[in-house]
Amino acid sequence: MNKIMTLERATEFGSAWNSRDPDLVASFFADDGVYHASVGPDRIGKTYRGKEEIRKGVKAFFERFPDARFENLKVVVAGDTGSFEWDFVATDASGKSVTTAGCDLLAFRGDEVIVKNAFRKAKG
Repeated sequence: MNKIMTLERATEFGSAWNSRDPDLVASFFADDGVYHASVGPDRIGKTYRGKEEIRKGVKAFFERFPDARFENLKVVVAGDTGSFEWDFVATDASGKSVTTAGCDLLAFRGDEVIVKNAFRKAKG
């Protein structure tokens, strides 16, 4: 029987980002998965390819934002695509809690994530 991405599994993937466990987060990706972080040197942020690079990128994210969490997660799954909408809550350099709205565009193959493209709103 062919596996498909369900709303429940996608929600588990979204929740995994609050686990602080890079192995758990990477486990949702296909072996050839791609994660485009919302910040980085390229037009679409920093790109991580393959589970091991993704694990390292997620670990670096957790280290950069040691107290961060995602709140108000809204998950959509429509066949082989989906999205997350969330509030990112973290402490800034001055010790103040800051909330930033953002979203992820997702692509699936079966029940695995093949692309996660993250976006955050910037105040200015």
